[in-house]
Amino acid sequence: MPARRFGNRRDYYYSRGKLGSDPLYPGVLAALVPAQGGLLDIGCGLGLLAHVLRQAGQQQPYLGVDIDADKIARAQRAGAQAALTDARFDCLDASATLPDHHGSVTLLDVLQYLPADAQAGLLHAAATRVAPGGRLVIRTTLADNSGRDRATRITDMLAHLVGWMGTRPRHYPDAASVRAPLEAAGLRLQMTPLYGNTPFNNWLVCAERPIRG
Repeated sequence: MPARRFGNRRDYYYSRGKLGSDPLYPGVLAALVPAQGGLLDIGCGLGLLAHVLRQAGQQQPYLGVDIDADKIARAQRAGAQAALTDARFDCLDASATLPDHHGSVTLLDVLQYLPADAQAGLLHAAATRVAPGGRLVIRTTLADNSGRDRATRITDMLAHLVGWMGTRPRHYPDAASVRAPLEAAGLRLQMTPLYGNTPFNNWLVCAERPIRG
């Protein structure tokens, strides 16, 4: 909620809509429950995942990074207002560099906004930060020429044209281009649909680094 009674409520209504209709957070929460270590949330936006984790009783250290300085400032304000414990938000271009980290990583609805070569680089960099017993959890749309794929592309284009989406998608990855750098980095992964009640071609990728005996 805004600090003032008649303040801008866009984040309030966006958060209510996102949490109420998007299957993202239940899916990601379930994937992270067995994971070990602190969490690096790449492309965190307003930091909703941090709030979801704390409300679910998950207390792992959290660092959210995003290239959008305004969103990070709003995430910091919301985190302070909610008294989130052990949660930080930093402005960072993840396609250029990532912070030192050894634990679990999330990459939610980010890949399609990067060109193909940058996607591969980010996937590799994220995978190297996953500790044994940790997980890299990704939500992404996949290019497979299905009806859901086409619905996703059309919706993204319209959202950009009307100004709802500030950045247009650059490249939609296919399953092989997501899988290859993760397996090359030693992660064991599963890819499952995360459609929910939406028409979009969203998938959940859960990649784990095994604990060696």
